[in-house]
Amino acid sequence: MAIDWHPTASIETLRERARLMASVRAFFAARTVLEVETPVLGQGGSTDVHLVSLNTLARTDRGQRRLWLQTSPEFHMKRLLAAGSGPIFQLARSFRDGEVGARHNIEFTMLEWYRPQFSLNEMMAETAALVMALLPAAPGDIVHYRYRELFHTHLAVDPFTSSLEKLRMLASERGQMSAHALADEGRDTCLDLLMSMVIEPQLGQQELSVVTDYPTSQAALARRHQDADGEWVASRFELYVNGIELANGYDELTDAQEQRRRFHEDNAERRRVGLPEVDIDENLLAALEHGMPEGAGVALGIDRLIQLALGKARLEDVLAFSTPNC
Repeated sequence: MAIDWHPTASIETLRERARLMASVRAFFAARTVLEVETPVLGQGGSTDVHLVSLNTLARTDRGQRRLWLQTSPEFHMKRLLAAGSGPIFQLARSFRDGEVGARHNIEFTMLEWYRPQFSLNEMMAETAALVMALLPAAPGDIVHYRYRELFHTHLAVDPFTSSLEKLRMLASERGQMSAHALADEGRDTCLDLLMSMVIEPQLGQQELSVVTDYPTSQAALARRHQDADGEWVASRFELYVNGIELANGYDELTDAQEQRRRFHEDNAERRRVGLPEVDIDENLLAALEHGMPEGAGVALGIDRLIQLALGKARLEDVLAFSTPNC
């Protein structure tokens, strides 16, 4: 059988990709944000139950060690912030096992940046400005939605107070999954399924949609605050265009003790659902203990943004080589 060695993206597309990457760098250069490079391997991986980190055994001067391919450059970049880097950005190679499809690839490029002393509102505005700079037909309107409001509008259910049984039933009906398949799934899995299958396709249509006030269980590495209803929520946002999630921003957690607690909670949940534990990044926790400045950060899927900018049907159409063809 003949081997297809050809690139998955055309050479002309790769030229356009390079042009857009140059535009990203120009955007941050104009704002005096330093470009950095950090390792793709780290001593710890993402403990997030919904992410699958890849790891490898490596021979080092300290003997054989398990190292983790980074799901994003976040941990290393936060260590730079703690060392006094000031505002930084990176176009980083990132890895998430099992993520394959029209908008996913196991290896991808993440645009991530951090702004010490920025509020979450300032970071939302800068993220929208970047997206509008790169998308030629980007709508000018930016519309904000609260997570709870979206579930009320599209599903007539309260994501914070509705019973798990009701959420499982809705997820089965609207997510086209059997009730049996969801019998052991937790609240966040059901909410994620409803968000992706029902709500997300409605977002970013003739507007830039920004979603805020997620449940605290979805805070990950973000702070938490009380919303207008007195409910504790995650201090984070997601930005959508044409039903596609492009960016995920946080008011960054700087408390090392709280971060350690969340890592252990994640691993406990991984054990509960039969997933392997992930090594905790002690270097990150030491950096937080030293002191990381308060501020906001954003992770943006630059491959998805380029896919939208160039009107391509699949993510592989803007990658030199997709994972199956690498």
